[in-house]
Amino acid sequence: MLNDKISATLEMRVARAKLPTLFGEFSALVFEQRESGLHHIALVMGDVADGEPVLVRLHSECLTGDVLGSLRCDCGSQLEAAIRQISACGRGVLVYLRQEGRGIGLYNKLRAYALQDQGMDTVEANEHLGFPADPRDYWQAAEMLRHLSVAKILLLTNNPRKIAALQNTGIQVVERVPLIIASNPQNQPYLRTKREKLGHLLSETDAGETSHKKAS
Repeated sequence: MLNDKISATLEMRVARAKLPTLFGEFSALVFEQRESGLHHIALVMGDVADGEPVLVRLHSECLTGDVLGSLRCDCGSQLEAAIRQISACGRGVLVYLRQEGRGIGLYNKLRAYALQDQGMDTVEANEHLGFPADPRDYWQAAEMLRHLSVAKILLLTNNPRKIAALQNTGIQVVERVPLIIASNPQNQPYLRTKREKLGHLLSETDAGETSHKKAS
């Protein structure tokens, strides 16, 4: 049913429709967060309400990577790889959160890019602009999963903070599924910062550090 109101305390509502894609047919559910006006989306494939662990990816919006093909990050490649894995399983959920630039917004993300071009890493640039290194939260994702009757998940992530955040909301992360994307010369500094300063579960090779050391 369209426009069903869910979670009165969060004042969210949902609209849904079928969404045929290059990777198969999904059910698309858009969650409107009335207070902020933000819209988050869940792409659902298969029966995810049967009580069995569900393959899930939480993906924060990245216009530059997801849409424009930016090589400065791994976001677009991770998004496609996650959708492909869910499609291959025939069952799963991709939660797409409107948290551009790790929650600082597109305007400030581009300001941070300019600082990175001057030599700062992603954490230093955020902090120089007055933001935490990663101000995102995932309570919206937990509400969306609960609405889908998903309580146990196999989480596609390299970020241990996502695991802890979901578990703190009562979502059981049964297993972490790595989501490794080949690095390129443009995003190697970004991946190294993820590994060294944000605790992402990447090897030196995954983060491009091996090739960087060889080049040095």
